[in-house]
Amino acid sequence: MAVLASFGASGQKIYKTDSRIKADVKVFVAARESGADLVVYVTDRSHTAQGNKGIWFYTTSEYAADKKIYIVDDESQAEVKIFYTDKDYLAGWRNKAKRSYFD
Repeated sequence: MAVLASFGASGQKIYKTDSRIKADVKVFVAARESGADLVVYVTDRSHTAQGNKGIWFYTTSEYAADKKIYIVDDESQAEVKIFYTDKDYLAGWRNKAKRSYFD
């Protein structure tokens, strides 16, 4: 039973909200990988978005999401800076001190 609970709790199903107040994490999209805390690969299959590894599945329902993010325009307002990649093997944390925002 405990195994099932921990498995479901660690997924990275993400909902992009338009409300800063509703967000769990404020995110800035970096122009370069070198400026990112987390490199993100977006998958179209929800079952592959397990664990806090930077592989995200965007959901259309905020209630189905593990985390709600708000994209900020100003880097100084971000809690986590991300960079999108088109290769799943490049996804992952570059700044592990920020990892707890998505745990």
